[in-house]
Amino acid sequence: MRLTALAIVLLSACQAFAQDDASRAALDAARMLEQASISLSEADSARDRVRALTETIQAYEAGLSAMRTGLRKAATREAQLSAQLSAREKDVRQLLGILQTIETTAPPVLMLHPSGPLGAARAGMMLSEVTPGLNVKAQALAQDLQEVQTLRLLQQSASETLTEGLRGVQDARTRLSEAIADRTDLPRRFVEDPVRTAILISSTETLDGFASGLSEISEGEIIETDASILDQKGQIPLPVQGILLHKAGEPDAAGVARAGLVIGTRSRALVTSPTAATIRYRGPLLNLGNLVILEPQPGLLFVFSGLQEVYGQPGQVIPKGTPVGLMPGEMPEIGAILSTSGDGTGTDRPETLYIEVREDNSPVDPETWFRTDKDG
Repeated sequence: MRLTALAIVLLSACQAFAQDDASRAALDAARMLEQASISLSEADSARDRVRALTETIQAYEAGLSAMRTGLRKAATREAQLSAQLSAREKDVRQLLGILQTIETTAPPVLMLHPSGPLGAARAGMMLSEVTPGLNVKAQALAQDLQEVQTLRLLQQSASETLTEGLRGVQDARTRLSEAIADRTDLPRRFVEDPVRTAILISSTETLDGFASGLSEISEGEIIETDASILDQKGQIPLPVQGILLHKAGEPDAAGVARAGLVIGTRSRALVTSPTAATIRYRGPLLNLGNLVILEPQPGLLFVFSGLQEVYGQPGQVIPKGTPVGLMPGEMPEIGAILSTSGDGTGTDRPETLYIEVREDNSPVDPETWFRTDKDG
């Protein structure tokens, strides 16, 4: 899609809120998208394409989110102005009538007064005092009407741009899957033995049991590593744009308390590795759906479950920011994106990513490693 057009709509969507977070997010997203486009055009290797496409998808996600926020604010503002204008309809009619009378009555007639010249002078003084106030009201009314018209035009023109943007991010996701499949430059610590993996899966009933047997799924010895992320402890970003729904140990809507975090995400959101890590496992497991298990350092595992698609191969050592999967769900229709009916209900983040952190095969509070104070 044309990046300039997207940037214009992103900024226009927040024009009335020039100093708020949505406007800044829109501007940042437009810049990210422009830079990602440049990187993609210059990408020669599969590795470069993966990085550029990852940046493109993240920019699209941030941009569409900012646009959605801005357009919802615009719709809310238009509804407020329309309600105010409707409530002031009587006053508006009176104001327009007075202004029309003043505008169409000949000056000599205006100076006539039943009480004679003195009454005419007094009336003139009163009119001179009232007229500025009438002008202020008239200007305010004209400004409100102009703002309503601008907001309506903005919402009408945004639909096409949103459609193009959704199509663009879907295309980028498809190309990302292809680029990851073509990538052959990643180092490997081990090669997975599919038979051993299948035996391990069939013989375990819990994540604990599976995690403790991970060393059994390789064809040979797993190369040792001295990788460490201790200096990042407590500051690691979440692997997906989302909001924290449940902390470790907090019961969910069904009353189930789990050892990890539950993050609310948008449909088809991209999940990336928050640090450099080895992929220890990826695929379906028990009742957890598709998951990825990453090992950023010996004895430490990050488990991300609830994915629809998973990327990479067990044994690969991946750099920070590498895509490891996509969340499930369907991209929303334009009407759902622009609708304000679900504001504040979390319906714009219908999918959930479960994050568990295990140290020496025991679960620990993920917030000792991850920074959760910033919503994505």
